[in-house]
Amino acid sequence: MSDFEIRTLGVDEHRGASDLFRGTVHFPPADDTEWERTARTYQPGGTLGAFGPDLVGTARAFDAELTVPGGARLPMAAVTGVGVRADRTRRGILRALMTAQLEDFAGRGVVFANLLASEAAIYGRFGYGLATRCRTYGVDRHRARVRPDAPAGGEIELLEIDRAFEVCPGIYERLRHRPGGMTRPEVLWRLYENQARRRTQPMKTVVHHGPDGPDGFARYFVEGGHGQPKQLEVMDLFAGSPAAFAGLWRFLLGVDLVDRVVAEERALDEPIELILADHRHATVEQVADEHWIRLVDVPEALAAREYGHAAPVVLEVVDPLLPGNGGAYRIGPDGAERTEGPAALRLDVTSLAMVYLGTWRVSSLADAGRIEVRDPAAPAAADVLFGTRVVSWSGSYF
Repeated sequence: MSDFEIRTLGVDEHRGASDLFRGTVHFPPADDTEWERTARTYQPGGTLGAFGPDLVGTARAFDAELTVPGGARLPMAAVTGVGVRADRTRRGILRALMTAQLEDFAGRGVVFANLLASEAAIYGRFGYGLATRCRTYGVDRHRARVRPDAPAGGEIELLEIDRAFEVCPGIYERLRHRPGGMTRPEVLWRLYENQARRRTQPMKTVVHHGPDGPDGFARYFVEGGHGQPKQLEVMDLFAGSPAAFAGLWRFLLGVDLVDRVVAEERALDEPIELILADHRHATVEQVADEHWIRLVDVPEALAAREYGHAAPVVLEVVDPLLPGNGGAYRIGPDGAERTEGPAALRLDVTSLAMVYLGTWRVSSLADAGRIEVRDPAAPAAADVLFGTRVVSWSGSYF
């Protein structure tokens, strides 16, 4: 392993970290105008750098909260901007950055870390597991129609960009009830605003007003033209009622001079097909990863969520990077706690992250050889215990 130092970057070093990360994903450095906007998305004290002796790697995070099954909201660190300079890869720098970051999270009481993985094979070795999934679907605007008996009511308002970023954060915070949902702190809304303002095609926002005030919004842009089909891409949509969901889609399918509407990274159970007169006019284009989570504080995370009604199961958790998380935990309808009893299932913290929000069944991971089964009855019971009433999904990207 080469010699290098890991330390927290000062505010005056953030631009260098940004340039390095952009280089790892094949983007040019930000110009002064771009950096002026981007600088606002860096949380002070949230960025690590690897030096050897120059800056050769970086990873940053910002503070948020994660909603877990049952509705509790726990401290979470959203990890982003992770990269190592191309001439310094495969020398242990990424592992050192990720380990130092996890130790920092653990030291200040963070319960979860969360990221969107550029490559699926990278982050499992650091205890991250694929915890939510999403789908992208397209709708033929010329043929699709919302059913006449779909919920109705309320008004749609098109907002200017400044007003949109004043209104949408409050609506979002009222609506994020699903397991897997996260708070969107100011740094994240700044990121979204930066993206909206720098597009060649302007980002547009509509709000649905119900009987009690704003209860949904959609952010979208239109691409294409000059002889090419025009596509309306929905980047962000949250609705607090069936009428708001149907109303937003009535608007989106009614936008003129558009051939196709594509909604990206939506919840797997979102009922778009069910509100259309012909469900075949909506096609699923992709089912993909969404968020990967890492249980930084396993006892706190297990104790915070609700469980289904099944016989208790004892899990043995293995966590090489944060060994204090290791040990046996009794999981039952009444909650979770450490125990000295014999374990019915043995799993690493990556597999625990995959089942924690209910996205994956314990029995499926056991069948795949990712969970060791010591009691044949345990996987079925654990499926019920870790199951959720609604599909877990975040809907936030960073």
